Amino acid sequence: MQQGRTPLGVKNEVFPEKTMIFGLFGKKNNNQAIVDRQYKALTSAARMPELYERLNVPDTVMGRFEMLSAVMILFFRRTRTSGTSGQEIAQEIVDAFFEDIDYSIRELGIGDNTVPKRMKKLAGMFYGRLEAYSKAMDIKDAEGLATALVRNIHPKANEPVDMGGLASWMFAAEDYLLSQSEDVIATGSATLPKVA
Repeated sequence: MQQGRTPLGVKNEVFPEKTMIFGLFGKKNNNQAIVDRQYKALTSAARMPELYERLNVPDTVMGRFEMLSAVMILFFRRTRTSGTSGQEIAQEIVDAFFEDIDYSIRELGIGDNTVPKRMKKLAGMFYGRLEAYSKAMDIKDAEGLATALVRNIHPKANEPVDMGGLASWMFAAEDYLLSQSEDVIATGSATLPKVA
């Protein structure tokens, strides 16, 4: 992996080359509004009741983490071929996701000393899911994706859990995101489909 790049090649740079210092402040504020708008849309998609009521995702803290992770992964995959602004937005959204998780952990009363360990574990879980889901999605393997979803969302299930519906929704959501223009991505206006 090249230095300064994340696993999918999304740039992780604070200062792009040849950027004038005075332009940074306005760009950051503009990006923040875009990131906030897109992050809100993604978290709303991850909270759709149908995901929990019809697609076998438990409505628990970890179930919601799993759906937020899945939605972030879908957006991350969409932006990996985007221009620089789309990739920057994706990285800022993933950063916001982890800031949100950090805040939530602290709100649950987890001690400050253990938060970094938990964050490291959750980051490892996220990037493990990114790799597993991408591996299946890259080759259009719905069964492989469903298996990965069962392993991650229902790790202690004693009986088989059907995650085929969620896998189908994720493939449909990826197609839906791919159909949206670069302008939609660059303005933080991307949406995900409802559960069919």
